[in-house]
Parts: sequence; C-alpha cells; structure tokens
Amino acid sequence: MASKSIAARGPARSKQIPVREITNEDLRASLRQGLDDFQAMRGDLVFAGLIYTFIGIAAAVMTTNGPLMPFFFPVVAGVGLLGPVAAVGFYELARRRADGLESGWKHFIDVRKRPSVDDMGVVAGLLLAIFGLWVLVAGLLYVVLFGWATPTSITGFFDTVFTTPRGWALIVAGAVAGAIFGWFVLALSIISLPMLVDCDISASRAVSASWRAAHANKPQMIRWGLIVIGLLVLGSIPLFVGLAFVLPWLGYSTWHLYTRLVDRTAIPTRKN
Repeated sequence: MASKSIAARGPARSKQIPVREITNEDLRASLRQGLDDFQAMRGDLVFAGLIYTFIGIAAAVMTTNGPLMPFFFPVVAGVGLLGPVAAVGFYELARRRADGLESGWKHFIDVRKRPSVDDMGVVAGLLLAIFGLWVLVAGLLYVVLFGWATPTSITGFFDTVFTTPRGWALIVAGAVAGAIFGWFVLALSIISLPMLVDCDISASRAVSASWRAAHANKPQMIRWGLIVIGLLVLGSIPLFVGLAFVLPWLGYSTWHLYTRLVDRTAIPTRKN
C-alpha cells in the first residue's frame, strides 16, 4: 500500500487515531476493490434500485413545482451531501466481506446493530444540518440575484438560469458555495462513518480522524471528490437509474479508501 502513517505528536494528542498519507494509486486501488465488492454482492441492487433512485426522482419532482423551483439544482446537487449517510449499509457489507464474514443483501441493515450506531446518528445529523445550510445559502443567492419572484414554469426557469447574465452569476456563485460545502462534508465523513461502522468509538474521535486525514491528503481528497461528483452526475442520467450501480460502487470504494487512510489494527476499539 502506497501510504505513510502520520503519528500523533505530543502528550496532548496521545489519544488521536493516527492517519496515513496516501497517493493517487490508493484512489485507483480503492475504486478497483469497490468494483470487486459490487460484483461479488449483487443483492445490494434491490436496495439501491428501490431507495436511491426513488429519492432522486422524488427530490426532482418536489422541486419542479411552484415556489420550490429555485431549489431544483441545490436540492438535486445537495443530495450528494447526504451520500455518506446513504452508504453506511454498503460500508457494513464491505466490512463483513473484508473480515471474512457472510456478506449478503440481508446484512445491509445490520449496521443498526453496530456498537456506535448512536454516534452514526450524530454524524448523520451533522451532515443533514450542512445540507440544510447549503439549501438556505442557495436560496439566499437566488433572492439576491433574482428577488422574490417565483418562476412560472420549469422551462422558463431553466431559460432564465442558462441564458441570462444573472443566471450564470448564480451558477458560478452556487458552484463556489457548493465546492465549499462539499469539502466540509468530504472532510467530516470520509473516515468517520466507515470508522463508526467498523469500531466502537465516539463520533468526535471519528470526525477528528476524518478531518485530519482529509487535510493531510488534500490533493488526493480533491481528486476523490471530483471522481464522486462525476460518477453521481453520470448515475443521475437518466432518471437517477444509474445510481443503482454508482452508489454501491462508491460506498464500497469509500470503505477501502478508509482502510488505506487508517490502519484498522491501530484502533483499539474495533469489534466484529
């Protein structure tokens, strides 16, 4: 594995979980291993097909009517901010397979039996709050540029956004704000949720390790974020059906990336 451990320094940091520096090859290897998991555990398609595609379609339908139209792009794009929460079942399947345990579709919801399930809820709540803040910021940007007028049709709304200077200003400002929110979600969750599935550990320690790992590997994490965005966009076309393949693959791959960012044997609270 092309990685280097970063040990905690000083007595004040003695309880910190050490994280590793990784390379681009670790990203590629994680994607390969994630694809291998996906091919070995096809039963997850039942959950991905019925849950994630439905959520994507529901989000799109809800925001193409009346006053919610300005939130169409923020909500559809922001669904990705909650992706790490949706992937916890895949982390559980990948964990079981890595530990040589039975790992079929029936174990998808076994994550609720993990010792740190309450702490997973804490992190999920944090990500949900970030999602809510993102939607609020996107709404404020729209009001600043377009006022309180409500679009009369989805076609007119798209024309306004893509063919006017104010629309392109909204796109650019939204992209910048979205990148900031995306980085926070990535940094807070890339290790924390897989670790909480894997270990009996507090949310604060898991989030701390995730934050440090992300900032110790900024170039690789930015590349990973771009890969995730690209795959989610492809998976959303058409009608979010591709998410049935993309989300399991990303979930499994994120698990393997976690095992490269952290030495699992160095975490004393691991429990099968």
